[in-house]
Amino acid sequence: MKTITKRYDNGEVTVIWQPHLCIHSGVCFRGLPKVFDPRRRPWVMPEHATSAEIVAQVGRCPSGALSMGPAIAAAPEVATVTTPAPAAADDSDAAEVTRIEASPNGPYLVHGTLLIRESDGTCTLREGTTALCRCGGSSNKPYCDGTHGRTGFTG
Repeated sequence: MKTITKRYDNGEVTVIWQPHLCIHSGVCFRGLPKVFDPRRRPWVMPEHATSAEIVAQVGRCPSGALSMGPAIAAAPEVATVTTPAPAAADDSDAAEVTRIEASPNGPYLVHGTLLIRESDGTCTLREGTTALCRCGGSSNKPYCDGTHGRTGFTG
């Protein structure tokens, strides 16, 4: 699957959007509609709020599809590696605990640093929050794509 990463800059910070991770919860546009408006193109307009407001709202994204970076010149990419996944680390290697939450009638929200191995062997390093499909209907497995909302998944 082709992954797309889009960046929206206000001169101080960059909003990074990875649509393949979006679960369409609407948290972004309900919280800061002057910046996030899915009816417009571009749908992210960081010039319409302060950097602090944007950083706070992006931090509320439940899936990690939205993240922050410095101004575009230095914006980071999500790392993709093709090396084998490391063996399970013992507790002494863990800097912090990875948390997994089952959101009501929605995805698993995994908070922490993850190395996700795809079926083709490609590994993707994710930091922050990642939404993983729990209903089984996502067309973007292992990531949630919001299908649970259309199918009436309960769990």
